Amino acid sequence: MRVGGTPMAVASPTRPGGKRKPTRFKRNLRRNLSAYGFLSGALICFAFFSWYPIIREFILSFQENNFVDPPVWVGFDNFKTVFEDSAFKPAWVNTVVFTLLALVFGYAIPFLIAIVLNELRHARAYLRFVVYLPVMLPPAVAVLLFKWFYDPGPGLFNQMLGLANLPGLSWLDSTSTALLSLVIVSTWMNLGSGTLIYLAALQTIPSELYEAAELDGAGIIRRIWHVTIPQTKLILAVMLLLQIIATMQVFIEPYLLTGGGPENATVSVVYLMYQYAFNFTNFGAGSALGLMLMLVLMVFSVAYLRISREKNG
Repeated sequence: MRVGGTPMAVASPTRPGGKRKPTRFKRNLRRNLSAYGFLSGALICFAFFSWYPIIREFILSFQENNFVDPPVWVGFDNFKTVFEDSAFKPAWVNTVVFTLLALVFGYAIPFLIAIVLNELRHARAYLRFVVYLPVMLPPAVAVLLFKWFYDPGPGLFNQMLGLANLPGLSWLDSTSTALLSLVIVSTWMNLGSGTLIYLAALQTIPSELYEAAELDGAGIIRRIWHVTIPQTKLILAVMLLLQIIATMQVFIEPYLLTGGGPENATVSVVYLMYQYAFNFTNFGAGSALGLMLMLVLMVFSVAYLRISREKNG
């Protein structure tokens, strides 16, 4: 700005009292400072408990390290050791079969129970509590409870078979029933959480859709097929991916019930990782196996993120 041909500086805006107003950056920084503080705590927790273990696992998978002697870089020897292990193939096969069986039981049954609970008009809150009760039990307690159920002598399941004049089964000692027995335990333990998630999704469906279907003469099966499933397809897809990710990391059931037996019939990938690290003190091989599992699960994680983005969009 010029006054009489002489340049004249424009004074910056000031507050009453002669103080300059803060810049937009400073205002935003002050406004978001508390948010940054809370965010930093979460980032520190993620870095310490999630990101650092992932980086550490990646490094260990290329080392021979027992945490006593100095680590030695061995390249891909740990991966070779894992591939040549006789339990490697059964571990992956059992993990995939366990995941598929868990989807048959643990994915469909909670959805059906949620549909039944959604149709009830009486004792709904009580039945929700009963369904969710197994989730509140510590996993070790639930698994040990089923260990008594599966006992070939006084176990509950064989006693029930005896009342029906049927022969008892060696639930955990037979290669034909051991893995299925683990699936039953896992399904029972996680039944409540899946059911409540499905129930919450069902309650968001407009009742007008069901009324219109009833006016068109649709029975309960057709209403489920043409109304319920299309309206909950996103949550069904998300739950499918989450269940795959969770069941492929099965550990506590084979660890407490069968110890990977009989004849490696229930050994899982995570259980084999545990064996390498804590029984054989071969942390490098255990990390290599864990890295393989992480790469497989990343595929499903990416799919989950894409579906979640579509749902929120």
